Amino acid sequence: MTWASIDLNADLGEGFGPWRLTDDEGLLSVVTSANVACGFHAGDASTMQRVCRLAAERSVRIGAQVSYRDLAGFGRRAMDVPPDELAAEVAYQIGALEVFARAAGARVSYVKPHGALYNRVVHDEEQAAAVVEGVRLTGERLPLLGLPGSKLHTMAEKAGLPAITEAFADRAYTAGGTLVPRGEEGAVISAESEVVERSVSMARFGVVSSRCGRSIPVRARSLCVHGDTPGAVTLARQVRSQLESVGVRVESFV
Repeated sequence: MTWASIDLNADLGEGFGPWRLTDDEGLLSVVTSANVACGFHAGDASTMQRVCRLAAERSVRIGAQVSYRDLAGFGRRAMDVPPDELAAEVAYQIGALEVFARAAGARVSYVKPHGALYNRVVHDEEQAAAVVEGVRLTGERLPLLGLPGSKLHTMAEKAGLPAITEAFADRAYTAGGTLVPRGEEGAVISAESEVVERSVSMARFGVVSSRCGRSIPVRARSLCVHGDTPGAVTLARQVRSQLESVGVRVESFV
């Protein structure tokens, strides 16, 4: 399925104390949705407050990017967390971000898992159900952003929560439609022309070339450009410009 419009999202607030990984202000001038780190893989209180304020000023939707509790590993290490504990931690992260979103005159509009948790809930029903339960604990029907066909979306739909499909402009895909693990060569695509071409292909035609060269279907309502990709702001601008030039509106899915 293709769309007349598509959301453009980026992972933001990925810093801690004086350390900053993402150009939050630059990316917020381009994207329509901001996946804000909630403190478990990155992001402290002042960072969350700052990013929420900047997002609200630019009418960018705020999403909670929830993670395993793994600050040292940036949330990218595999972890086994009991489902009830994971649900509580997901709710905790959403709640923390909601305080700063409200203070900025906005709200948390959706939830997106990060890193190892994102990849885990593609195929692990128990962990996916725990993430969904964490969202339900907040009392809000927040949409869940994730890969098409993931267990996360299956469990979200069972719970009556909106499931929003996502694709990645700057990540390589396997023939099975999942992301190539970051530890493997070629997992992250940095060539601007290739990222732009793939973005247009996914938005207009619903297909992308996998690592083995085969075209695979990708049903995406939202397109992610990673904030930690080299030249992320320039890349995001080029992606948005090209999408709009071929008649695809760039707007939030919320």
